[in-house]
Amino acid sequence: MFDAQSASQFVSLFRSTAPYINLFRGKTFVIAFGGKAISGPFARTLAYDANLLAALGVRLVLAHGARPQIEEELREKGLESRVHAGYRITDAATLDCVIDAVGSVYLEIEALLSQGLPDTPMANSRIRVVGGNFITAKPVGVIDGVDMQYAGTVRKIDADGVRAQLGLGNIVILSCTGQSPTGEIFNLAMEEVAEATAIAINADKLIFLSDSPGVTDSGGRLLDELTADAAERLMREADWLSPDIRRYLPCAVRASRSGVGRVHLIGFNEDGTLLLELFSRDGVGTIITRESLEILRDARPDDISGLVALIQPLEESGALVRRSRELLEREISRFSVVEHDAMIVGCAALYPYGNEQAELACMAVHPHYRRWGYGEQLLKRIETRARAAGVRRLFVLTTLTAHWFRERGFVEKTLADLPEEKRLVYNLQRRSKIFAKTL
Repeated sequence: MFDAQSASQFVSLFRSTAPYINLFRGKTFVIAFGGKAISGPFARTLAYDANLLAALGVRLVLAHGARPQIEEELREKGLESRVHAGYRITDAATLDCVIDAVGSVYLEIEALLSQGLPDTPMANSRIRVVGGNFITAKPVGVIDGVDMQYAGTVRKIDADGVRAQLGLGNIVILSCTGQSPTGEIFNLAMEEVAEATAIAINADKLIFLSDSPGVTDSGGRLLDELTADAAERLMREADWLSPDIRRYLPCAVRASRSGVGRVHLIGFNEDGTLLLELFSRDGVGTIITRESLEILRDARPDDISGLVALIQPLEESGALVRRSRELLEREISRFSVVEHDAMIVGCAALYPYGNEQAELACMAVHPHYRRWGYGEQLLKRIETRARAAGVRRLFVLTTLTAHWFRERGFVEKTLADLPEEKRLVYNLQRRSKIFAKTL
């Protein structure tokens, strides 16, 4: 039985996932992970989470590696592990180890995704898992005078074949091997397989599970998001990045620039990171996009629902004056908004009074995004719009944020300083403080 508090928390949490469930249904995700993730303690729960995504209507491709398993095979057979220019030098004996290790990992993933015990999250699961010859490979060739032999790269992805299986509701598993048109088998880098596949099938998301929570700065602080350009600049100097991140980041940048909607880098060393990244506002890793996730722009009529969701809690708390949906629809052209990852997270409006005065009104930023400086950006945009309209004096009425406006050059005024039209509708019960700024 739930107690009242637990029940409320459960309901609130479950409802908070609804926007993401609606957004992700029918979308295509490529999830890439190395052999360390499969040999780690959370392989089973990773399978649970992949199964959950598929049950919610997400079209899933899983691309797996097998580096530690290949190393183990080489050790058992007394063979040397040789790497050059980021690729494993793969002679015939090494290729046999690759084939055995990759086959073993594939079977383990298939088994994990086929569980159906009554007391597990995969009870009543009816999701099929398929593999196939979806990857055509070619040899890397000779690099710096070193013959890489059976080390290969992706030549082509059978995008139509992958899409056909996804359309049937199957999870597609891609291994880190591929065949050439001549029938030879090549050892591939998992991250390159994932990149090529995501691009070929025009995936909505490419998700790398790594040995690090995400991309960090030199001080170890997690970087929530990066543009492809910023990530490329970081790669040139970031010798502090983990081995996985150093391998995955170039693929993430190329995929982002080639049309993959979002690329995520998250850790596999904690349980549930995949769900936390996808179904929470802030996520737990790093997201890479071609352009910035945040957009500051004029509001449009299709933003009304987002505006209502943003300002309604502030209206209920008394921080903002109530505005009906009809009023918002009539006055939408007065609003500027901040959009973050397709969600309205901030807004502000400009109301002119006469030729030289205007009010900054209905300024709001979602609580989860206030530390990102969106309030400052909105203020600057409103000031720019005001100047362009010939406004020389901007005023604002506030009950809770007086100090914030003071710190940005606003000076406290009296009711007599307001334009007559605004003075007549001033709410004496709210007793809002009045501030003004000369532009």
